[in-house]
Amino acid sequence: MTYVMFMFLIGLVLGLVAIASNPSPYFAALGLVVVAGMGCGVLVGHGGSFLSLVLFLIYLGGMLVVFAYSAALAAEPYPESWGSWPVMGYMLVYGLGVVGLSAVFWGGWYETSWVTVDELGGFLTVRGDIGGVALMYSLGGGMLVISAWVLLLTLLVVLELTRGLSRGALRAV
Repeated sequence: MTYVMFMFLIGLVLGLVAIASNPSPYFAALGLVVVAGMGCGVLVGHGGSFLSLVLFLIYLGGMLVVFAYSAALAAEPYPESWGSWPVMGYMLVYGLGVVGLSAVFWGGWYETSWVTVDELGGFLTVRGDIGGVALMYSLGGGMLVISAWVLLLTLLVVLELTRGLSRGALRAV
């Protein structure tokens, strides 16, 4: 299981590097799918299977629609891919930054971080991630409203950034 979690974490970091290099909206959306899948795999490894399923479905159902729409508005005839030299330079710089930061923070972080949600499963009547969902809806109502507001603001910012020089968001694609 440790090797599987290691592969999920490596895939998560590589997906984040692919998003940060951001050659075009097409490849950035693909990188976001990889990051969401790897992050949900990490959550499943720690015992949050219901939480990861909900996160993956909501993310793919909601945010990728925004990125698909922005990619349609900012369509380039010849987008740069991850194999082009400027993008490879960005990926190399970001990869070296990740390696440098991991070398700085290497000492002992992993000793207490591999605790699963259901560690005390014999004493619980429900799974830990189900109880967290119930707590989010009961005491976290304000945070849900703030999250909805942030998603709406993100949609408006993406539409404003991709509108072009003088044309609005409702132009003929």
